Amino acid sequence: MSKDKDTRRLFKDGTLFDDSYEAEIEEKKDNPVECLGMTFPNDEERRKYFLDKLRDKLKDSDFRKIDGFPIGSDEDILALSDPPYYTACPNPFLEDFIKCYGKAYDPTTDEYHREPFAVDVSEGKNDPIYKAHSYHTKVPHLAIIPSILHYTNPGDVILDGFCGSGMTGIATQWCTTAPKDYLKKLEEAWGEEDLGKPQWGLRRVVLNDLSPAATFIAANFNIPFDVQQFARTGKQILDQVEQELGWMYKTVHRSKKDMQEHEDEIMKILLGESPCPPWLAIGKIEYTVWSEVFTCPDCAGEVIFLDEALDKETKHVKENFPCPHCSSRVSKQQLNRSYEATFDKILGKPIQAPKRKPSMIVYSVEGLRYEKIPDLFDMAVLKRINSLELPKEVPPVEIPPMHMTHERARMDKAGVTHIHHFFLPRAAHALASLWRKANVHSDERIRHMLLFFVEQGIRGMSLLNRYKPIQYGRIGGSQVGLDMPGVYYISSIGSEVSPLYQFEGKLNRLYTTFNTNSFFKNLAIISTSSTSRLGLSDKSVDYIFTDPPFGENIYYADLNFLVESWHRVITNAVPEAIVDKFKKKGLLEYQRLMQQCFKEYYRVLKPGRWMTVVFHNSRNAVWNAIQEAMQASGFVVADVRTLDKQQGSYRQVTSTAVKQDLVISGYKPNGGLEDRFKLESGTEEGVWDFVRTHLKQLPKFVSKDGKTEVM
Repeated sequence: MSKDKDTRRLFKDGTLFDDSYEAEIEEKKDNPVECLGMTFPNDEERRKYFLDKLRDKLKDSDFRKIDGFPIGSDEDILALSDPPYYTACPNPFLEDFIKCYGKAYDPTTDEYHREPFAVDVSEGKNDPIYKAHSYHTKVPHLAIIPSILHYTNPGDVILDGFCGSGMTGIATQWCTTAPKDYLKKLEEAWGEEDLGKPQWGLRRVVLNDLSPAATFIAANFNIPFDVQQFARTGKQILDQVEQELGWMYKTVHRSKKDMQEHEDEIMKILLGESPCPPWLAIGKIEYTVWSEVFTCPDCAGEVIFLDEALDKETKHVKENFPCPHCSSRVSKQQLNRSYEATFDKILGKPIQAPKRKPSMIVYSVEGLRYEKIPDLFDMAVLKRINSLELPKEVPPVEIPPMHMTHERARMDKAGVTHIHHFFLPRAAHALASLWRKANVHSDERIRHMLLFFVEQGIRGMSLLNRYKPIQYGRIGGSQVGLDMPGVYYISSIGSEVSPLYQFEGKLNRLYTTFNTNSFFKNLAIISTSSTSRLGLSDKSVDYIFTDPPFGENIYYADLNFLVESWHRVITNAVPEAIVDKFKKKGLLEYQRLMQQCFKEYYRVLKPGRWMTVVFHNSRNAVWNAIQEAMQASGFVVADVRTLDKQQGSYRQVTSTAVKQDLVISGYKPNGGLEDRFKLESGTEEGVWDFVRTHLKQLPKFVSKDGKTEVM
């Protein structure tokens, strides 16, 4: 029993819910907006204008043939998009964005020159923005900002073709809106390194990714919205779900009367059909721990794994434990998984799935937390829930053959062949209700933010959420978001969390994070397509920061399939740059695909400009493939350093072995060198001309704490 910190009231500042704010929202709706050089009476008119243009574009069969065009209907793509700022398909407005905000390249007047960025950069993963939405991997924006400041000037356009969750966009925002304490800290650091004063100021950014799941996150990070309206609506939705489905998460705490004699009466109270009398205390379920059921190899008796294996005092799972029927000592490896047949109403046929039973309920009453074993009332409520039809919002999508679901993990062995199988019935109802309510909001920008908020519970409210009673070496800790990252893994013991337990704290953190950060309109534009065909004109971009996929590190398309199924817009994995034997993509195919992307980077980057590539892979073969792809595309690699994301330090790399994250600095030679080299090719002067030009791009001597930064 402990003080319940997770059921605290959201937004203690009551002014957030004053009626006067409703009038303020209505007034804002009529404010004129500027977009791509055009002025509209309000944002709704802007959205309508560009949605109509995008709708027409989607009817063009050639447009749909663009590499990486996602899998989805026109209406679903339009519903996910917010044009021209974000399209859940190749963005047809990129050229308009560049024409409006970019600067044409003129070799006769261009005086740009930079050396590779060779300074220690401090960053971490604890910034609230970085943690506002999880993604499989991302470079913190704090590690990107110094590079943007070094390589660009105010007014420049930055590109990230593998943008993931959009941290390059956030970094670009901070070049204009960074907090004063960060400005001071960075300026002092640059002063110590004799780098001069950073040129703060507005830049623009083009973000692109193959995955609609990624670009949707990136868009919601980088397109401004009314934070207060989002917070108000999010709280209202949680309240509505509590009123609608609260009965699913009630449990009996204590009764002054005999519960067997009053069984029917208590059930009516739990189901919300009767008011709760003074003699009965009802608790709110925070999470229910479910256990797989096995059979003993000696007696074939049923073994509820958690009941027998979990030490009630230490909360450790025992390696060996006695069978509750024959007392034989067994381990989990010796047990046989028990399956049960159920009728899948959505598929209209019986299916087999591992047998699971609720083993423990954690709930709160008046701010105090308690544990209990499920009683007959809890089981009766679950039976009632199981009899209900699953909501239509839960995707009944069949999971296609993929490495992460059919090789790395066998989801079919876990009873998961379709998306709706990832969810227990109660969780499916709760998540569907939240999704439904978020999806019908009248303000499109707020609707997207609400979906951005709710989608963060998709994995956490599924069977992927593990039960972890011990965290950071001690008993206790939140059971929210405990799915194993980077894989589909269903544990034998899992936590089924309530919607309030899952989302209340998240909503509060999102409100605080976005309310304390400023975002500029018209600063970012986001596209969903292959990086091999970006839709930008030649020599239109001033700097590229990119964190591309590396070999078989992460199977993005496989892992994003779960969330994308809810949005009904799916990654087209054909051009995905990955080593994936299941898709018959080896290292050569990966290198070829990456070379296509780097060629496109080379085409759109202005001559003499820089590209920073962050590399995460310990395989030398992948490292060599990346270098060869870059160089074959025309880039010259000038510098390679390691990026320690925890310690925030860069060290120069001279070895071909790769054990840490690397930061690769490459540049696109200017036309003058290329022309001279053609004339002088094969001559001694030609060689020295290249050497002299390249030497200008090499980094300065780097030291830290009086030591040379070379490894």
